[in-house]
Amino acid sequence: MERSFTVAQARELMPAVLSHGDELIEVRANLIELQSALAAGERSPLGGLPEAKAYQAQLSELLGWFPAQGIDLKGFAPLLLDFPAELDGEPVLLCWLEGETELGWYHKLPYGFAGRRRIPLDGQVPR
Repeated sequence: MERSFTVAQARELMPAVLSHGDELIEVRANLIELQSALAAGERSPLGGLPEAKAYQAQLSELLGWFPAQGIDLKGFAPLLLDFPAELDGEPVLLCWLEGETELGWYHKLPYGFAGRRRIPLDGQVPR
């Protein structure tokens, strides 16, 4: 069964989300840079094939952390996460995008990212 968050529960998890997100972004950047160098046959201060494999394993582990918390991983470049929730009795997804410092957005299920709205202070979904 899919976990459902309250806004408070999701926001309580945000320090860990931001920490894992920062680590993921660093590993992702290192992996892309190293893979590019390897593909071009160039040397990289990041290492070689063994280090690339290690970065891949680390990235996989980091990506797996989000679903283990009940968070939907929608994308990883940029990192995009949805927290299944209810606002005013309506199912929604609380939405966080890489670069945001807090969880401040949601969208109704059928509308996706393009339908993002600010989480209302009173918890009532606009009709």
